[in-house]
Amino acid sequence: MIFPIRCQKAAWPILAVFGVLPGRAFVALEGDRLFARFGFFRAHVALPNVEHWTISGPYRWWRAIGVRRTLGRPELTFGGSAHGGLCLFLRVPVRIAGVAVRELYLTVDDLEGLAEALSARGIPGWDLRTSPGLLPAAAHPGERR
Repeated sequence: MIFPIRCQKAAWPILAVFGVLPGRAFVALEGDRLFARFGFFRAHVALPNVEHWTISGPYRWWRAIGVRRTLGRPELTFGGSAHGGLCLFLRVPVRIAGVAVRELYLTVDDLEGLAEALSARGIPGWDLRTSPGLLPAAAHPGERR
């Protein structure tokens, strides 16, 4: 299954800096692996390493576009648009672009479709846009141990 990352038209000049061109920004699910490509950047995640997922957004464009990181957090974003993103919360960090990552945000075009595909593989998750109170307190972003 292939899920293209949504890329805002106005963001193409910024995205080009990251090597993002048509066809070079997507998430693929194959067997028990997830592969994400965002221009020059790639992520490989074993699905058994995914603890849960959340969908959030929309975001402010300056906080969502490009390959992004929040200082002091083990996260990375492959962001082509501000419409929203699906975050994978990992049990064990994976190295992506030289950074140890436990939270990987992906701004795929079909957030619900990717969520459904992950749920079908037994990975629980929550859409925080519609049900913010359903996420268990221990699973809230920022409460990692």
